[in-house]
Amino acid sequence: MTEKKERIAKKMAEAGLCSRREAERWIAAGRVSVNGKVLDTPAFVVGAKDEVFVDGKLLKQKEKTRVWLYHKPVGLVTTHKDPQGRPTVFEKLPKSLPRVISIGRLDLNSEGLLLLTNDGEWARKMELPSSHLERTYRVKVHGNLTGEVLSRLSKGVKIDGIQYAPTKVIAEKKQGTNTWIKMTLTEGKNREIRRLMAFFGLEVAKLIRISYGPYDLGELKPGEVKEVPCALFQE
Repeated sequence: MTEKKERIAKKMAEAGLCSRREAERWIAAGRVSVNGKVLDTPAFVVGAKDEVFVDGKLLKQKEKTRVWLYHKPVGLVTTHKDPQGRPTVFEKLPKSLPRVISIGRLDLNSEGLLLLTNDGEWARKMELPSSHLERTYRVKVHGNLTGEVLSRLSKGVKIDGIQYAPTKVIAEKKQGTNTWIKMTLTEGKNREIRRLMAFFGLEVAKLIRISYGPYDLGELKPGEVKEVPCALFQE
């Protein structure tokens, strides 16, 4: 039987050490070696018998994919290190968690469900538009939210040359000039909801992600973390 081999960056991601893109940067920085030789290309392939070292430490074999739900509070950025010195999600996580990465992001002023995993390859699959995973948000908008706006959102909108896919929007509760709506996206482009609302002259006052694919925020309070079974793409 022919030995199964895979690209070094993929192997590092599967081990939960980093994303593929991060792995490529680490390789370029000379931090990765295989069988005693420092790599200079992410195109290198390795098999089960190869010894991979990252920063002088032996790369562990892929562990079972684990997933956590995290209720991200407002005021945290979704990154391991922030050049502006702002507090990050990963600084606030319980020390008992292994090294994890996030599936997608929520910006500084957004809150709600953020999925965490120890498996970089699984995270990448969850983020791909081809997975067609719905992300649902409760959004409080300020301004004149008309039926015409809801109709146009349902058909898709083009803003500054970027095409945004049709969006499911349900108006839930009106409070003066504010309206609570539920929005469901399938692409999750960067700051998509805020850009869509701004295009129609609406201001986002509050944005909470309540579900991502098969995962729901439920009763999780801000800052709380809960491990759950891996529901998709588990091999």
